[in-house]
Amino acid sequence: MENTNFIKVGEYLLDLGFAIVNQDAEAEVYIVQKEEDGIVNLFIGVADPIIIIEQYLFSLDADSPEVFKNLLMKNRDIIHGAFSLDEEGNKVIFRDTLQVENLDLNELEGTLNSLSLLLNEYSDELIAFSKK
Repeated sequence: MENTNFIKVGEYLLDLGFAIVNQDAEAEVYIVQKEEDGIVNLFIGVADPIIIIEQYLFSLDADSPEVFKNLLMKNRDIIHGAFSLDEEGNKVIFRDTLQVENLDLNELEGTLNSLSLLLNEYSDELIAFSKK
C-alpha cells in the first residue's frame, strides 16, 4: 500500500530543491541534501503521525559541560528544531519533529531553513565544538 504522506514529503523536498540521495519507501525514509545550504545526508523519516528530521552535526570524544551549555543556550535562538544527542550521547544532531497529517510545504520549508540558517550562522562554533 502506498503511503501518501511519504509521497507528499518527497514531492515537497523536490519542490524545495533538495536532492534525494536515497529513499526507502518500505521504511518511509529519505536521505537528502542541498549542499549550497550546508545540508548533507539529512535524514527524514515519516513515522505517522509525525515526520522526524535529523541532521548529524559532529561527535564528542568526551562529555563536555561547556559544549552542552553552549548548545542548550543556542537552542533558545533556533526557530524550528533543536540540538540533541543520539542514544549513546556522543553524537550531536539537529532534530525536529512535525505533524505529518496537516503538513504543508511552508512548514517543512521553515524547519529546513532553520537548519540552513543554523549551519551558516553557527558553523565556526560547531567546528570548534567538534574538536573538543
